[in-house]
Amino acid sequence: MIYCLNPSCPNPKNPNKTRICQSCGSDLKLNNRYLVGKTLGQGGFGATFLAVDTSLPGNPVCVIKQLRPANNTESFLKMARELFQREAETLGKLGNHPQVPRLLDYFEIQEQFFLVQEFVKGSNLQKEVKNNGPFTEAGVRQFLTEILPLFEYIHSQKVIHRDIKPANIIRREIDRKLVLIDFGAVKNRVNEVMAADLSGDNPLTSFAVGTPGYSPPEQMAMRPTYASDIYSLGATCIYLLAGRSPKDIGYNSRTGALDWEQYVDVSDHLKRVLKKMLEMAVRDRYQSAQAVLDGLEMEAYEESLSQGLVKRSPASNSGNLEQKNSKDQSNWTSKVAESIRQRRTRMGLPTSRQGDNSQGLSGGERSRTAGSRKLTAKQLAHQYRQGRRDFSHIDLYRLELEEANLRQCIFREANLMQTNLRKGDLRGADFANGNLKRVVLREAKLSNAFFSHADLQKADLRKADLTLANFQNAKLAEADLSGANLTNAKITEKQLAEAKTNWATILPNGKRALW
Repeated sequence: MIYCLNPSCPNPKNPNKTRICQSCGSDLKLNNRYLVGKTLGQGGFGATFLAVDTSLPGNPVCVIKQLRPANNTESFLKMARELFQREAETLGKLGNHPQVPRLLDYFEIQEQFFLVQEFVKGSNLQKEVKNNGPFTEAGVRQFLTEILPLFEYIHSQKVIHRDIKPANIIRREIDRKLVLIDFGAVKNRVNEVMAADLSGDNPLTSFAVGTPGYSPPEQMAMRPTYASDIYSLGATCIYLLAGRSPKDIGYNSRTGALDWEQYVDVSDHLKRVLKKMLEMAVRDRYQSAQAVLDGLEMEAYEESLSQGLVKRSPASNSGNLEQKNSKDQSNWTSKVAESIRQRRTRMGLPTSRQGDNSQGLSGGERSRTAGSRKLTAKQLAHQYRQGRRDFSHIDLYRLELEEANLRQCIFREANLMQTNLRKGDLRGADFANGNLKRVVLREAKLSNAFFSHADLQKADLRKADLTLANFQNAKLAEADLSGANLTNAKITEKQLAEAKTNWATILPNGKRALW
């Protein structure tokens, strides 16, 4: 079925292979390039469609978002154009991240606005809960561990999403990674005072931004902060745990807070984290994604400490119990501080004292890895088993990780120079901007790996599975791709010419290299 996008068309559905609408006579090839298929969703400002790009070989599938004003008055056209440009700018800025859909094209036709985005095949979390039932506590903890580093990245780009909800988080089918979609409500001028929005002259003030129930009060009042996305993420967690949307849960009549605790069965420490994410007052809420991660870590630490104190206080020493507990309490603050320091160390974040782990690197490489934290192979493996996936900025120089299972790990800007990952399982891993000089990835599983802007000079990639890998702007001078499988990989002819290939190398088109 081919869909006509003429808003006045009485019957927009047309048979396949039709190129002129049978009802209104409009050209069905949008912008002389796209054929629009089924509708994915509709709203007050437009609709989203699945389409194919006829200008590219194989007619790849894409998503077209049509933004059309409710009327053609000057104020509404101004609003529509602002929303359109805002989303296009944001997608263009964030699209190099593998968990954000790429912007492929955007254009305006007869006062209608169109965004063309990468199609993410998968199921959103709302459908996942409806089909499989609510998440367990472990499932929600894993969800937070995976999604919060993405929030940290988006907020570091001074972008507030403003419409976080289960329907806007897709679990990508090909690698099971979480992808955040629908940036139509973003605010990407965080430091500006929204005087125009509050004046009443801007038509944006006539519409609530975000989704009721998932959006906090300050956002509905057009004063969003980064913590607004944290609130929405907390409300999303409640949906995942309870299988109920906020509007089906209700609110506390005294405080106005979401009355969710009776609907979920989780540990006390996760309840405390969720409660802080869902605080009505911005000042009482977690202020960043990293703060939520630290909160998850510290709640678990606090519980284990409490249990340890009980075990160390036998009844026979009841006379000294009060004194002992007082001493333990006085040491608690320092223990908490130490735990936070260790947490930030494992995450590769700066602490008050940082060591220099750049021995053996050249001057330029030492500068690049300054401030990075060093992990041993044992520490890396342990933290992966505990659920950690984000190892951005970590120093992994010359580690022995042969046959390591590190699927879907994030190594953005990490130092993996001369690290041995031979035969490792690194499917879906993110190495963007990383130092991978002379890294050993021979026979490694690297399908869907992301190497954007990574330095892979003289890397050993012999016989590696690199299907669907992305080498955009990566340095591949003298990298050995002999026998590697590059089927459908994103790599240029220039990059291939700089690297080493042989007759056994399978090129992106599926054919053997000429050698």
